[in-house]
Amino acid sequence: MSSTTAGPWKNRTVLVTGAEGFIGSTLVDLLVEQGANVRAFVHYKPYAEKGHLARHIGPAGQVEMLAGDVRDAGRVSDAVAGCDTVFHLAALIGIPYSYDSPGAYVQTNVTGTENVAEACRRHSVRRLVHTSTSEVYGTARTAPISESHPLQPQSPYSASKIGADMMALSHFHAFELPVTVVRPFNTYGPRQSARAVIPTILAQLHSGAREIKLGSLSPTRDFTYVTDTARGFLALADCDRALGEAVNLGTGQEISIGDLAHALIAASGRDAEVVVDPARLRPSGSEVQRLLSDNTRAREWAGWEPQVSLTEGLSRTSSWIAENLRLFAADRYQV
Repeated sequence: MSSTTAGPWKNRTVLVTGAEGFIGSTLVDLLVEQGANVRAFVHYKPYAEKGHLARHIGPAGQVEMLAGDVRDAGRVSDAVAGCDTVFHLAALIGIPYSYDSPGAYVQTNVTGTENVAEACRRHSVRRLVHTSTSEVYGTARTAPISESHPLQPQSPYSASKIGADMMALSHFHAFELPVTVVRPFNTYGPRQSARAVIPTILAQLHSGAREIKLGSLSPTRDFTYVTDTARGFLALADCDRALGEAVNLGTGQEISIGDLAHALIAASGRDAEVVVDPARLRPSGSEVQRLLSDNTRAREWAGWEPQVSLTEGLSRTSSWIAENLRLFAADRYQV
């Protein structure tokens, strides 16, 4: 069991759905460090893989792993019972795959969220923190993007997340469920899968590629290091001003994908050139050209500020990818 420190989460029973994922497992780490009793709701796997949660599981651990599926209302209700706070991160997230299987995204992201919200209402949970995404905004009409920006479903994935957000917020308005919607902008860092741009580039670099294959280079993104995103979840879970509201988590700084690629080449210490791979291009009407957050609510309401600079975060992520290169198929485009 890892060492813990006293804090506002000590001895509180917390459920994290999607706990084995990139952001979810980082959030579990932070909760364990602060002394919380964590239930990790993970998608069932017949081979009992514990993944990033392995070090927290065991007789002396602070994490109880529960296998299930957010589409199963009964299993979700069992997991929620007795919890103080529920962090709902479970979702289908790959944008390219949403073009092939939009129905699966509706079932997991919208129906799954309804199941979680209803379970929280049934069991009188103190706070539900629902995970959204900056993709719900689509290409910025005005920048930086505040929470009042129009929602634009430019992919089946973003449409499903808009539906999930509305489902969560409807439970606040209709049933007085204490819910906050957290909208992370592009989170990156150790443990992220190769479907995302930063690990895609780094896996190619550390595999010795001399050409870095990417989709469009012109879109800009606002990248937040994963521990900063996880801290934002905790801050907003105890922020009463955020009840019934959506809150952005982003740095307020943007970088183009092309410039990001060159920054990653520098961080990796490798030598390569960037080329556009047509297979990685989104449909023209689906590409989100600009994402830049207005994080005023997070700063003023919850006292949250990002702490890890992009340069430092890219360096940490590059080191992790180099040490875990076996997890990545750098020669294959993963959706």
